[in-house]
Amino acid sequence: MIQLADQPEQTNRFHCGSCGADLLFEPKDGCLTCPYCGHREMIPQNSSEIIERPFEQFLTPQQTHLERIATDALQVQCTSCGATVAFTPPEVARLCDFCGAAIVAQPKAADPIVAPEAVLPFKVTQTDARQYISTWIASRWFAPNSLKRLASQQGINGVYIPFWTYDAQTVSLYSGERGEHYYTTETYTETDSQGNSQTKTRQVQHTAWYSASGTVARFFDDLLVPATQSLPAARLTALEPWDLHELKPYEPAYLSGFRAQRYQVDLPSGFEIAKRTMTGVINSDVRRDIGGDEQRVHSIDTNYSSVTFKHLLLPVYVGAYHFGAKLYQVIVNGRTGEVQGERPYSALKIALLVASVAFIIVMIILIFGARH
Repeated sequence: MIQLADQPEQTNRFHCGSCGADLLFEPKDGCLTCPYCGHREMIPQNSSEIIERPFEQFLTPQQTHLERIATDALQVQCTSCGATVAFTPPEVARLCDFCGAAIVAQPKAADPIVAPEAVLPFKVTQTDARQYISTWIASRWFAPNSLKRLASQQGINGVYIPFWTYDAQTVSLYSGERGEHYYTTETYTETDSQGNSQTKTRQVQHTAWYSASGTVARFFDDLLVPATQSLPAARLTALEPWDLHELKPYEPAYLSGFRAQRYQVDLPSGFEIAKRTMTGVINSDVRRDIGGDEQRVHSIDTNYSSVTFKHLLLPVYVGAYHFGAKLYQVIVNGRTGEVQGERPYSALKIALLVASVAFIIVMIILIFGARH
């Protein structure tokens, strides 16, 4: 029987109404589940709307907008890579999710942060994530055995990765040139294979350039920027798409049994990253507005207004291991099971294959040689 969990008053630790143990969030059904007796309770429905927050208001030096991720949240920092993760009891931090190093620092009360506005709950279970990685590994030729250990019981962990989203109205003034092609007929002489000269004509393309200037405007909506430096941005981008329409107003119950990384890219820095993405889109808008066959863009001056943001937590399974002197990471989209990662090649396995192929070739030569 599924019950509705009581909203805790002074803690975000959720206790089983049947045996008193700690409840953990279960991605399979989206409930808080007791790992001992199987009792399940529904997460309290948060009726709050997911709203965009004014960017400028959060740039003030006052700290009144900072909150803890949960009232009893703990955090620990990896002394090897510097990543900081928050978690709520009974979850603990043993190995760093991002570099695989042993956590030696003692947990402390989590520091206040710009509170998450919304969370995309885990939907893929750890068991399924391990299977997705196993399938991915099976398609990697010459993968070392250390890569296969990622799919073991403790090989990967679920971590909510911080992201910012930005909205902005942009108006851009530009100057440049519009190039229009025109053609002229050119006469030339060509010698054929018999040494005879032939006069021919051909069309030659030229470009006439004309000054151009104007204004383009565009509204950017929910531009997603990773707020972590522990995972490559390109690899996180490759995990897309995210079903952001399934975002839930932030509720600490979703964190129970999982960890959440503290953002390493702050709000202003995240907006500068978003601007770089906007710049590419605006440049395309300008070239389209200039028109013609070619364009030269001399300057673009963009004004950003009505800037808002959200702090999101998105679900990712992370596995990290060392091979030789290099760190390798494999990540799984906690909603879709999409796997992205890097892998080394086992020199021993390659050498064995080469030796096997060489042995087969030698045997074939000897057999055919004996027959003749």
